[in-house]
Amino acid sequence: MQPKIQWKLNTMPKSGDRQLAVMALDEVARAQAFHKSFPRYTVTPLARLDGMAGRLGLGGLFVKDESYRFGLNAFKVLGGSFAMARYIAEEMGRDVSEMSYDYLTSQTFRDEFGQATFFTATDGNHGRGVAWAANKLGQKAVVHMPKGSTRTRFDNIAKEGAQVTIEEVNYDDCVRMAAAEAAATPHGVVVQDTAWDGYEKIPSWIMQGYGSMACEAAQQLRQMSVNRPTHIFVQAGVGSLASAMVGYFTNLFPNDPPRFIIMEAAAADCLYQGAVANDGTPRIVGGDLQTIMAGLACGEPNTIGWDILRNHATAFLSCPDWVSAKGMRMLGAPVQGDPRVISGESGAVGMGVISTIMEDDAYRELREALELDRNSQVLMFSTEGDTDPDRYREIVWDGAYPSGSKLEGGC
Repeated sequence: MQPKIQWKLNTMPKSGDRQLAVMALDEVARAQAFHKSFPRYTVTPLARLDGMAGRLGLGGLFVKDESYRFGLNAFKVLGGSFAMARYIAEEMGRDVSEMSYDYLTSQTFRDEFGQATFFTATDGNHGRGVAWAANKLGQKAVVHMPKGSTRTRFDNIAKEGAQVTIEEVNYDDCVRMAAAEAAATPHGVVVQDTAWDGYEKIPSWIMQGYGSMACEAAQQLRQMSVNRPTHIFVQAGVGSLASAMVGYFTNLFPNDPPRFIIMEAAAADCLYQGAVANDGTPRIVGGDLQTIMAGLACGEPNTIGWDILRNHATAFLSCPDWVSAKGMRMLGAPVQGDPRVISGESGAVGMGVISTIMEDDAYRELREALELDRNSQVLMFSTEGDTDPDRYREIVWDGAYPSGSKLEGGC
């Protein structure tokens, strides 16, 4: 019998909620204006899955497909690139509105600013985004990957000109390694989406960069005559993406926010463990953090993001690997009439969760608590495409990580 999805409704004590302002609408608008200055900027698709919604008993199901983002097959570049622009602007004593792509790639900029070295740790997508942005802007990048990282993801980063290594430690230790090296390097800076005491400015900028994706999705929903999603399913590693989406949509709909369901890999479910502890204090998960959801294999929460999530998340879910594999297959072989979405291991967990909650009565209590029904307009984020094509085919073609039989509990 497969392991079950574990879940906990959010009953944690509230804080003063001061971090919600990080995702203020005007801050996100500044990030989106920066991204729009890139020649390759296009709004990524919002796939409308009417057939799947009908099959699952939902009013609507919408999937933000980030496999088209800047040709990099993942959303992460939104955060890293904006944080780099904000850092450069601050170093130069200027406003980020002056940091257009044309200026940042000009000889004038290089003469005025020189060159910095951007350090980061990654399971793949974030590091590739930082390396790509550094390459475009004539800067240096050093990227450390945790043990178990695939050669494909390593090669994608190396192709962007970064110095990249795979270390014999987990993701969180790679973060500490990157931070130590940045501190010892002249004009070195760590660009990481996890925050800790004394390191909060750059993570907040990364979150604002992710807000471009949320802003696009909100605009696309309105174009589809959906003014407000009732439910938003968003995956979490350190929680930066999740809290960015929660923060943006809470600010967009302050009087009637959607329900927010936060999904983690079971091997790295630090946010879920914090919700279970129920005292408002974040928890840390250690060990190798081995999961097919490599982008979610993070055991130490972003402290900024945690504060937003403890105040506004509806539920926290801890998801075994089969959940993501199921979602990958469902999005890759859609109901007739629905568009196909190529979604990788860290991108598809929402589809696996939504379908399981709606179809498996072992999760009826959760379904009813979330009030998921034919009146629900559900938004999820496919945050990456097939960033590891071999693993993608192993799961979608060969059936790795099967979901098991619902007659046995569906878990």
